[in-house]
Amino acid sequence: MRWKSVGMAALLAQTSLALAQDEPSIPREPAPVWATPSEPLVVPESVQGPVFLRRQDTFVRLTATGHDYFNSQMIRILQPQALEIGNIAIAWNPAAGAARVHKVVIHRRGLEIDVLAKTGFEILRREDQLEAAMLDGMLTAVLRVPDLRVGDDLELEYTIPLHDPTLREASHGLLFLGDAPPPGRYRLDLSWDEGQQPRTLLTPDLAPVAERAANRLAVTLDNPDTLTPPRDAPPRFAWNRVIEFSDFADWPSVSRRFHGLFTGASTLAAESPLREEAAAIAASTPDKLAQAQAALQLVQQQVRYVYVGLNGGNFTPASADETWERRYGDCKGKTAMLLALLGELGIPAEAVLVNNTESLDGLDQRLANPGMFDHVLVRATIGGKTYWLDGTLPDVIEGRSEPFLPYQWVLPLSAKGNTIERLADKPFAIPQVMELYEIDATAGFDAPARWTRTTVLRGAAGLQQHLQFTSVSAGQLEAALKSQLSGSSGWDAVDSVTYRFDRATQAAILTIIGTGPVEWENEDGGGRYYFLPGGGFNPPQRRQRSGGSAGAVPFFQANDYNCYVTTMRLPQDTDPADWGFNSVFDTMLYGETYYRMMEVRKDDRTLRLVRGNRVEQLEISPEKAERDNARLGEFDNSKAILSYSPGNIGEPWSGLKKVPAISEIDWTGPNPPCLPADMLSSKG
Repeated sequence: MRWKSVGMAALLAQTSLALAQDEPSIPREPAPVWATPSEPLVVPESVQGPVFLRRQDTFVRLTATGHDYFNSQMIRILQPQALEIGNIAIAWNPAAGAARVHKVVIHRRGLEIDVLAKTGFEILRREDQLEAAMLDGMLTAVLRVPDLRVGDDLELEYTIPLHDPTLREASHGLLFLGDAPPPGRYRLDLSWDEGQQPRTLLTPDLAPVAERAANRLAVTLDNPDTLTPPRDAPPRFAWNRVIEFSDFADWPSVSRRFHGLFTGASTLAAESPLREEAAAIAASTPDKLAQAQAALQLVQQQVRYVYVGLNGGNFTPASADETWERRYGDCKGKTAMLLALLGELGIPAEAVLVNNTESLDGLDQRLANPGMFDHVLVRATIGGKTYWLDGTLPDVIEGRSEPFLPYQWVLPLSAKGNTIERLADKPFAIPQVMELYEIDATAGFDAPARWTRTTVLRGAAGLQQHLQFTSVSAGQLEAALKSQLSGSSGWDAVDSVTYRFDRATQAAILTIIGTGPVEWENEDGGGRYYFLPGGGFNPPQRRQRSGGSAGAVPFFQANDYNCYVTTMRLPQDTDPADWGFNSVFDTMLYGETYYRMMEVRKDDRTLRLVRGNRVEQLEISPEKAERDNARLGEFDNSKAILSYSPGNIGEPWSGLKKVPAISEIDWTGPNPPCLPADMLSSKG
């Protein structure tokens, strides 16, 4: 996992490398005998689009030492903008083996032009992700095809090694075709040497058309239809046109294999300096949780994060001692170091594989494949309780009873072998996004108001903001925001800017104080009204699909919880009895809570508003969606309106509840009343 500050990223981006120094030229050789390209399709007269793929063949060959990937394609160029496909780039990991090119040919009116007869590939070692703290060691062969024209067929064939050097003999991977490919012929072909047959699994859309032989599994599709997964469906329903293969029998075998890697990497040398670090931590406190937090902080603070994929480091963890000596490491090296420290402290802990970038929805229905995971962290047991510790996160994120990110499926590593675990889906217990507005309008309708605006971000967004804001000094941050905001539509002047990160609720909290306008609207009879910031809801979308198999698919929505709070001090020369508001509500639709409560207080002449919205269920059934469709017309999507009508006495609202002013409680704390009391008492 990679967290970075914007300021540091900009600096590192200036030093990215693209070297073409002493790398060997990519060899040219005949295509492998196990890969026979398809017959190219005739280009239809009615074809539309920039290209037509006369053929695109993807072959994977499994051997006792890993697997190779062969690609063969013949593409008709139909429009000028498609000429850029002549910029060929072939990337591979040299630790896995050598890439080979077989053919680069232009077909033009019966002629075959051998591009490689006059030009060749240039080999680059591109560390172009230094700004993301990545060293992957990949090589890239590049070639700009000369004299490529509209109407040409460009034919390309090459082979690259795809196996990970750590698991060379244990192959695993996917062959797939996207939902909306250009028209043409596609072949997905998996074959293997004698004795190397893997476990395979095809999605239902490919299984009926698969061709099977003694040592081969293949699918050929001509002009495949565009697939449209059901709208708002869980991610598992977008898993289409996939051939899975794996040499792993099950998830426990993956767990055992990787446990061995981390056991070796976390074993300390007899004279390891990390033993002294662990002893110092143990001497500082007898409390095991405090010791674990200190070990985590050491890894977070003293070892900078750098993804290391050099020399087969994709799955291989660097040793704890090596990581400590060089003071940088990726998630694997940091996890090995943290496991070593916890082992010295006598704290039971295990490495756990997770995925930070992709949904693993439906993983329990797939083959065991370590490539499904892209991150590893530590799960410790202290006092009978579970704590998740991630050494790649900044040190403001301490060990937690739940992972910092809401993972679905995880794989704990152990000597006996664990299967994957499904972590429970829970609604957020605390808002992930908050906006707090304190507006002092006592000076009157036509005078600028005193504004205090506080934004609160939690989760990944809050951590990214924390890294961005702390990459500069407090004075620099204040100066930048003052320059940006002062004189804008919302601010006349900014007087102060303060930022802090609250460790207890893991929140990035930014408070801006200044003066700015309140956009009052005029009404007949001297009345005024104002749309309170953050007080309205956009109506949810209708959840409906056509019949057939899609009609039984549940509806999905991402976890979310936001809260907007406003306290306004009313103009001094008005009677609080002349103030009112439009509506309050408390409802649930499609598994989401929608709550708005307002209150005018005469004793301190304030208007108070709270508006909260939380997803309670990630998936809802079509039957529940249909019931809520019938209620959708009743949804109140009005803005929150504060109105002043001198001399008019409105009808009082029923069901009103007290709303604390921003100054009366800590809204940024762990228990903000952003939802009805009964919902807060049962929050996850």
